Amino acid sequence: QVQLVESGGGLVQAGGSLRLSCATSGSIFSINIMGWYRQAPGKQRELVATMPREGIPNYADSVKGRFTISRDNAKNTVNLQMNSLKPEDTAVYYCKMTTYTYVTFWGKGTLVTVSS
Repeated sequence: QVQLVESGGGLVQAGGSLRLSCATSGSIFSINIMGWYRQAPGKQRELVATMPREGIPNYADSVKGRFTISRDNAKNTVNLQMNSLKPEDTAVYYCKMTTYTYVTFWGKGTLVTVSS
């Protein structure tokens, strides 16, 4: 069974940086969109950044200029470089991959905590 595995979460002070990574435990063919979502306590899950196989990345307004998404199509991995972190970035971050046939995979999440 294919799984997405996130890593890189942790505790960081405001203004600091973290790099999240997501890899597949099995083979997923024809991945189109890779992305990151987050869910803060008591809030709904929200889009952070997505990146199609061909095209430009899309970012939530709240992270533009601070976060950068990147992907390695050969390895089926996606990363999220997070700089200038703020306490409001505290959340569980989830990796998501969607194939060209609209099959969707989610990771189990990695916790990012930003202290003030």
